[in-house]
Amino acid sequence: SSLIVGLLAELGQKDLMTFSVGFEEANGEKGDEFVYSDLIAKHYGTKHHQIFVPHARLMEALPGTIGAMSEPMVSYDNVGFYLLSQEVSKHIKVVQSGQGADEVFAGYHWYPPMLGATDPVETYAKAFFDRSHATLKTQLNGAYMADTDVSRALVEAHFAQGRAATPVDQALRLDSQVMLVDDPVKRVDNMTMAWGLEARVPFLDHELVELAGRIPPEHKLAQGGKGVLKEAARLVIPSEVIDRKKGYFPVPALKYIQGPYLDMVREALTNQAARDRGLFEPAYLDTLFANPTEHITPLRGSELWQVAVLEMWMQQHGV
Repeated sequence: SSLIVGLLAELGQKDLMTFSVGFEEANGEKGDEFVYSDLIAKHYGTKHHQIFVPHARLMEALPGTIGAMSEPMVSYDNVGFYLLSQEVSKHIKVVQSGQGADEVFAGYHWYPPMLGATDPVETYAKAFFDRSHATLKTQLNGAYMADTDVSRALVEAHFAQGRAATPVDQALRLDSQVMLVDDPVKRVDNMTMAWGLEARVPFLDHELVELAGRIPPEHKLAQGGKGVLKEAARLVIPSEVIDRKKGYFPVPALKYIQGPYLDMVREALTNQAARDRGLFEPAYLDTLFANPTEHITPLRGSELWQVAVLEMWMQQHGV
């Protein structure tokens, strides 16, 4: 987090160490945000470590990354956090990380549609769900399918609790109580602890979260999201960092699966263990193998990587 770096520097922290990781590009998509991390490092004079990961090292790190997962985690950035933690652990044992800012201050793209939504559950589902229940029926073996849409039922149950004043607040509460805890915080914890590293998350300080909860949604949604936080940040860090297009820790080789990556996931999804399990419909897998780069979900995830991680995790953990 650029803001955390700036605040630490303002508080007089000396010899501040910063770390950033980047990957080779794939399918024309850049695999790093070094231009911004370098800008912050130079601005505050930190001892900066820029870690560039070539394809060969990325491939080598995937088994260890999947082994460190306490449950299947399909976000590309798992391997980034894993390799970053490996390098950071050589220097220090505690790091400050930026998880939680998007969930607490409304930084994600699915929050603006919630403003004034007349059917909050449907609006949230359209903006956030990677696939519908009907679509999932064509992809999973029927033996593994629930009769009802359990994902939608989860959202309906949370939204019906009635303690959030607006649809935006309903979404923020759900994400803070469920998604934040079981996704970004958990994966950072898993990847850092794999190397004996402790990650702390200042944006999830309970007093800050309680303060954010009292801020009207329109103020959080301003300036493309996180408006209140951005205004505070302008007093600390350069505007070109604040106003850049939002990134999602790019690992393009795992988004646009080709070459040795395609060979790896094909083997995992077609070996004897996968065939015995029969989790996915063969026709669906064939479609993914034929055109893996064309099957990108609304949340910019690779469908092939998602199914591959699930199968590889189960095989590696003996499930």
